[in-house]
Amino acid sequence: MKPISIYFLALLLLLSISSCKKDFLERKPLDSYSEEDVWTDMSLIQTFINSKYRALPHFYNWDAAVNGPGLSAASDEGYSKFNYEGVFLWNKGEVTADNLSMDSWTADYGFIRDCNYFFQKITSVKGEEGIKKRMTGEMKFIRAWCYFNLISRYGGVPLITKVYTLSDPDFLSARNSYEECLAFVIKELDDAIPLLPESYSGTDLGRITKGAVLALKSRALLYAASPLNNPSNNRGKWQAAADAAKAMLNAPGFMLYQGADYKQLFLEKFNREIILSYGMNGTDWESSLDVMIAPNGYHGWSVYAPSQNLVDDFEMKNGKMISDPASGYDPSNPYLNRDPRFNATIIYNGTPFKGRNAEYFKGGLDSPQSPVENWNASLTGYNWRKYADESHDMDASGSNQNWVIFRLAEIYLNYAEAQYELGNEPEARTYLNLVRSRPSVNMPPVTAGSTALSEAIRHERKIELCFESHRFYDVRRWKIAMQTENKPLRGVNITKNQNGSFSYDYFSLQPRKFLEAHYLFPIPNYEMQKNKLLTQNPGY
Repeated sequence: MKPISIYFLALLLLLSISSCKKDFLERKPLDSYSEEDVWTDMSLIQTFINSKYRALPHFYNWDAAVNGPGLSAASDEGYSKFNYEGVFLWNKGEVTADNLSMDSWTADYGFIRDCNYFFQKITSVKGEEGIKKRMTGEMKFIRAWCYFNLISRYGGVPLITKVYTLSDPDFLSARNSYEECLAFVIKELDDAIPLLPESYSGTDLGRITKGAVLALKSRALLYAASPLNNPSNNRGKWQAAADAAKAMLNAPGFMLYQGADYKQLFLEKFNREIILSYGMNGTDWESSLDVMIAPNGYHGWSVYAPSQNLVDDFEMKNGKMISDPASGYDPSNPYLNRDPRFNATIIYNGTPFKGRNAEYFKGGLDSPQSPVENWNASLTGYNWRKYADESHDMDASGSNQNWVIFRLAEIYLNYAEAQYELGNEPEARTYLNLVRSRPSVNMPPVTAGSTALSEAIRHERKIELCFESHRFYDVRRWKIAMQTENKPLRGVNITKNQNGSFSYDYFSLQPRKFLEAHYLFPIPNYEMQKNKLLTQNPGY
């Protein structure tokens, strides 16, 4: 999947005479392009659509609608050293309707408004019908994403599908139910499927395809079938989730990554496992993934870092957890013989990276006592390896990486989870083990059944999908966050001994507190005050 940035360049050129922070149709005046110009020119309409791709997940830590890395740091898998996105509020159990972190209400509804405006205008636009259909499919997907993002955070929200004007007497809306919102999302996606191609070529590479629509449908129906949203464990919801995942698995053009090096999955932008990704343009801090995740000794900022909690959850190569006496785990050499994904996901003490081995031991180049930018050192003793491009110049402002939105391994695990819940354990094991048996992973097959199989599927998601914005939602939809998020976030202090060996001291870096109310975000008070028809989520 080619990065979206190839056509964001056109957007930047078009908007160069105005601030890049302003929405394309919100500028007053509209500079050299009038509103009438836009809706009579297919190329300007496409540029308008391109700008709405910003509603989709990407690496931009100041954008309230995105929160890709912030969601990682707000879960047990990671830490945000500088409290970007205010994630400490989640970590400490202090989120309230006035004390918000990663609130996306305004941003999502802003994109929804733009989508609604597009649908109001597009029918009267003169242009090639095939292109208009494709545009409509793109915008239906984006509107579906925004509503899915909202209901994943807040539960049921007002369904708004028209453009309100100042003369409208009924612009305030009550919340629709979660089920009503989900039905709308699924209908949007079903409507989009026949409007979109299976693939693109040339300058259109990177746009939303049928596969992206099927992937979002799979995720949405899996969330809907999960305990948070399906407390009665309605079997029909699990069947719908299984069917949606299988439809994506049957879509042509995709396959699990077959390369020998797992970390290349996230660096090879055109590999066939990626269903949809958001490309960075490499020119500004909006695309600052590499510098944000790199160790200080390489002039990175260590903004987002893995936790010891996550490190401990990587299996040994023999498929056993490090807590198993038969695993072969050596506490004096804790990173040896781990799941191959460990080496490809985590930078740890001794990791070969950018021409030298990482040094997290006290006084090492990547430690808090480093002579190199020690204020940017990781406080957990680790950094992200996933997504890290070793060729990136840390003195450059941007990154050319893509942020993965959907990839096929997620769909395999969606299908495995749904099949387990339907009682089809052999099918669930088959698809779980297909993820584990890829050449770059090659982990022993899971043979467990019953609840141990369910735990294996959940564990696989934690490892396979870490740092991809899944864990935050997974522990909530499974209703296990009261257990996983009420544990201290841990790190490691490493001492280099005189004989060259290392000693490891594990410590609690940050106490964590999770409240029952935090299974959902609060409806922001700023919105409650404007709209008296809204009701607050329980516990706020």
